[in-house]
Amino acid sequence: MLSRSIVVQSLRSIRDRFFDTRRQKDDVQGTSDDVTGPSLDNLSVDMQFLIMTFLSPQDLCRLGGTSTYWRSMVRDPVLWKYFLLRDMPLWQSVDHLSVPHVKLTGSAVLDDSQMQFDYMAEYLRICPACRNQWRHQPRATFESVTSFFQSFVAVAEPQFAMFGPGLEQLEISLMTTIMNSPDVLPIAGIPQRQIDGIGSGISFLDKDQHRFNIATLYSTNRTERERARLEHLSLRSKLFVYQEDSESNMPLSLIPMFNQVCHAMNGFIFVANAETERAGRGWEEESAQIRVMLDPVMGAVSRPILVLSCVSRETADRRRIPCVTVAHQLQLSSLPNPWMVQDTTAETLTGLLDGIDWLLRQSGVKL
Repeated sequence: MLSRSIVVQSLRSIRDRFFDTRRQKDDVQGTSDDVTGPSLDNLSVDMQFLIMTFLSPQDLCRLGGTSTYWRSMVRDPVLWKYFLLRDMPLWQSVDHLSVPHVKLTGSAVLDDSQMQFDYMAEYLRICPACRNQWRHQPRATFESVTSFFQSFVAVAEPQFAMFGPGLEQLEISLMTTIMNSPDVLPIAGIPQRQIDGIGSGISFLDKDQHRFNIATLYSTNRTERERARLEHLSLRSKLFVYQEDSESNMPLSLIPMFNQVCHAMNGFIFVANAETERAGRGWEEESAQIRVMLDPVMGAVSRPILVLSCVSRETADRRRIPCVTVAHQLQLSSLPNPWMVQDTTAETLTGLLDGIDWLLRQSGVKL
């Protein structure tokens, strides 16, 4: 994390250069444009920086449009690098279009090998508030016409496969909460057929009463899952094929029973355990599971995957792994498929509907 003193030092050098240039210009022209009386320009750089830390990205851009001085200050790359490092761990979602172009470590520290990187443009591109603003911009006329014609086409109920350790390792079951929260995600039907005790299907309704189906795929049966959760054991998932005579949990392919299931899917939901208490558990196995499920042999690379970065509950003393770190650890940037990581809480289902809305849009469902 950049220290405040480094940012203030950078801003102070910009201020000094600006006023030195203006004084030289005034001396040549025999004029003086010194500002007197109360003015934001007259505050110390430390105070100016403090004020800027409380402004939204939109307000900062407006401030930069008030004068040449503030344009220079607001466009300082060190300032925006500070904001990026400060805010990125707090953002609740990231997707394939907004993933940072700068490298991250597990602690979300940026590699500053490219000193000329435009951190301001990067911040405005990936900031959720800016993304939401662009999402609600009026669409072009041709997009409205396309949407009109698409409304005449009957769309089959989308099918999604949900899997991942976050379904099993958390103290609070995400699926149990979903099943008991009809006000959040109404249930439209529960098929009786199950898949070898480790998979079942549920039909839900979205906010516009469209039906969609989720096939929930667990690593093994309920008894083994519960024992592994209580004893903090690592299970070898029965969804996948592994190398013979190997104790490694790195999957090679899906078992034949699930090939047909995944062929029929319009997209996938991976539930990741985002609790910081998961110390000692690497991400390599989870990343490999995602790649096996998204194997181009199993279907088009246009099929999206929603990663629910899930914790049991939100409390002041329990932190979560930032969604940008989850995306980095799962190496999602290397996927050809559309993807999104959404912070989710199993107890309250916070963030779930935002993720489902994104998944349905990516699957071509009109919301």
